[in-house]
Amino acid sequence: MAGKNPPEVRVDFKAGDMAVYPAHGVGIVEKIETKCFNDGKKESFYVLRILDTGITIMIPMGNAEQVGLRAIMDASAVRSVYKILKEREVELEPKPWNRRYRMYMEKLKSGSPFDIAEVLRNLLLLKSGKALSFGERKMLDSARSLLVKEISIAKSVTEDVVEADLRRFLNL
Repeated sequence: MAGKNPPEVRVDFKAGDMAVYPAHGVGIVEKIETKCFNDGKKESFYVLRILDTGITIMIPMGNAEQVGLRAIMDASAVRSVYKILKEREVELEPKPWNRRYRMYMEKLKSGSPFDIAEVLRNLLLLKSGKALSFGERKMLDSARSLLVKEISIAKSVTEDVVEADLRRFLNL
């Protein structure tokens, strides 16, 4: 995205910090744990509990940047996400749903809130003209959920407030 700075990628989280893990969403770093392996190597891990699902993920601290673990977006990024969501003059290429699904899934997996906002906006625009496939409907729900959770934390507001903003921007 030209002109948009990606949210900060950080690898120095501590217990209690909030972080975003691509495709899973916002989590809390519950602790940093060091494990000893059979070969005598020690490795430290972030133990991240995803807020929406409650699943726990162990991320090697040395791989945190490569897997895209990042800080919660800041106010500037939230404004950029809202700008993307408000954009209506978007050219949607006609593609079979399965190719579109793969393309959008890659964007969701990127963990970028800008990519996720594009997926949400594009699927809602598509939905206004025709029925979405089951997979696309699930993806739409997932994109909405990922954005709502992170924006609510970034803005220190409830998810209901963010949902109301989205309904206003997206005419839902």
